[in-house]
Amino acid sequence: MKKLKYLSLLTIVHLTLILHSQSFAQTGADTITGPVTLKQAVDYALRNQPAVRQASIDEQINERDIRIGLSGWLPQVNSSGLYNYYFKGQPQAGSSGANIPSNAGSIRNLSTLGVTASQVIYNNDVLLASKASKYSREYYKDNTISSQINVVTDVSKAFFDVLLSQKQLDITNEDITRLQRSLKDATNRYQAGVSDKTDFKQATIALNNSIATRKSTEESIKSKTAYLKQIMGVAGPNTLTLAYDSSRYEQEVAIDTNQVLDVNNRIEYRLLQASKALKILNVDYYHYGFLPSLSAVGSYNYAYFNHNFSPLYSNAYPTGYVGLTLNLPIFQGGKRLQNLSKARLQVERTDLDIVNTKNSLNTEYVQALAGYKSNFTSYKLVRENVDLAKDVYKIVSLQYREGVKTYLDVIVAQSDLRTAELNYYNALFQLLASKIDLQKALGTLPLQ
Repeated sequence: MKKLKYLSLLTIVHLTLILHSQSFAQTGADTITGPVTLKQAVDYALRNQPAVRQASIDEQINERDIRIGLSGWLPQVNSSGLYNYYFKGQPQAGSSGANIPSNAGSIRNLSTLGVTASQVIYNNDVLLASKASKYSREYYKDNTISSQINVVTDVSKAFFDVLLSQKQLDITNEDITRLQRSLKDATNRYQAGVSDKTDFKQATIALNNSIATRKSTEESIKSKTAYLKQIMGVAGPNTLTLAYDSSRYEQEVAIDTNQVLDVNNRIEYRLLQASKALKILNVDYYHYGFLPSLSAVGSYNYAYFNHNFSPLYSNAYPTGYVGLTLNLPIFQGGKRLQNLSKARLQVERTDLDIVNTKNSLNTEYVQALAGYKSNFTSYKLVRENVDLAKDVYKIVSLQYREGVKTYLDVIVAQSDLRTAELNYYNALFQLLASKIDLQKALGTLPLQ
């Protein structure tokens, strides 16, 4: 009975642990649900996008490389052991390294145990690792930021692209509703003998075109959403619903166009500066390669020897020493001089990359500023057209019902209204995208 109670208790504990581990795995997963805002999409991408995570891993790998290089400054301690059986002849003191007395007699078994230690006093490799650690950390940190900037830019633009298609779908659905109402009016007027079949057929043609446009837009939304999920790092089967806040987007379109470009704010320029610093250290490395390396060394060994194996370890004969090791390179076939010349040429080439990058960054800024100003002007103008087109459509539609206007006038008014609404949203999202390009060109794009 006690055994059954004990087994039942173990089963309950085991099931409890399993359930807790499953619930922890579920809550620990990074998920995104509900209508997603732009900030939520960007934050999720910064946590889950493979390119950003790879850049972060590269940064950690570089940190390990730095520690590997700097480990050369620390003492290096090694131990060793040896056992030899001499079936012919016997060990000599000079060859074996053991302190063998001259009266030791016949020796067949020899064993040594020892510890050696070394400490670098000066070495060109560890000196380079020490100096390069600062700049390599800066480089990989900036590389991570560069990946984050690209993700924020791509996710924001893809987010606006999906929203634009969704608004286009909404406009098309509204247009279909108006066309269905117009078709009904045209049908009633034709049945009443007020008009001929022309109005009825024109309404049918316009309605069919809008239905075809709706289907095309629906499929486009699926494609663009799949791309957005990809660059966000969202798993394929998961659904993604976007939140739209028109008033907020309209408030966020403005940016100070009087800002002046400072290339030091651009991550591309900072990456080149860090790369140049590393190449200059490489020049120093080959320049100081003519200097000798110096290390302190020490060793302590126990030697055991005997004719028979069983009493081999009964007596130990210790030896120990400390000293300095100097390694002076004299001639290496001119390799050091060629490496030094190569390193200097690499620095010169990087200087030209910096000049070219400055020019390209300035061009990118001028183009981004021009694009933003152009889109901002278009946005202000087309925003007024929406209200005007709505008023015109209401008036023309009422006049058509009263027989004042023809159905062609109604079609034109509907087309103008649809075009005005599409142009408005297209201008709004193009303006938001151009603002992101301008912020990226200025180096002020927020990452959070």
